[in-house]
Amino acid sequence: MPRGGFDPAAPYRLSESVSLRPEPFGALVYDFVTRKLSFLKTPQLVSVVRDLENQPDARSAVAAADVPEAQHDAYLRALAGLLQSHTIVAR
Repeated sequence: MPRGGFDPAAPYRLSESVSLRPEPFGALVYDFVTRKLSFLKTPQLVSVVRDLENQPDARSAVAAADVPEAQHDAYLRALAGLLQSHTIVAR
């Protein structure tokens, strides 16, 4: 598994303790366990995160959201950060 525990070829989903509230800029992210508030800064990242549970792996979720190829690495880095903060979890 790659450094940091995030593997783009692995399946993930939104944590059950996390709620997303859509906003024009993306979404507010609230974790009911840690009471931490954070943000997803683009609507496209919100689409990726919401669709993770329906895709075989993180890379597929990025592709399914029609993220331009040149931005795939940036989105995968964002997902790695979301895993580290427990916004998303392995399934």
